[in-house]
Amino acid sequence: MPHLVIDYSANLTDFPQAQILKDVNAALCTHPEVKEEADLKSRTNRIEHFEIGNQPANRGFVHAQLRLLSGRSPEAKKELAEQVAVVLRKHTPRPEGMMVQLSVEIVDMDRPSYVKERL
Repeated sequence: MPHLVIDYSANLTDFPQAQILKDVNAALCTHPEVKEEADLKSRTNRIEHFEIGNQPANRGFVHAQLRLLSGRSPEAKKELAEQVAVVLRKHTPRPEGMMVQLSVEIVDMDRPSYVKERL
């Protein structure tokens, strides 16, 4: 915990995965809710097959989901979502003539059932 998953549409061909992961981890690790930097696991997924509405031509997306153990305040969740959004706004490609949608979602993980170990 936390887990950050960033999905992006394959038509964003210049999506800078490595830079985004580096920058988003740096940003999130400054927040007091991220107690240990080694606890943050981030990854990207290039989505090859997708639809956006019923007229998908020239449309793309980036969606980030930050999964946190339950119990965070609404204010902390909003701050964390905005930290992710700032990085995505900075680095997401904006191809000419394409509408790109950006979204960030915070998801509570059930604390009592979560299992984590360091091996």
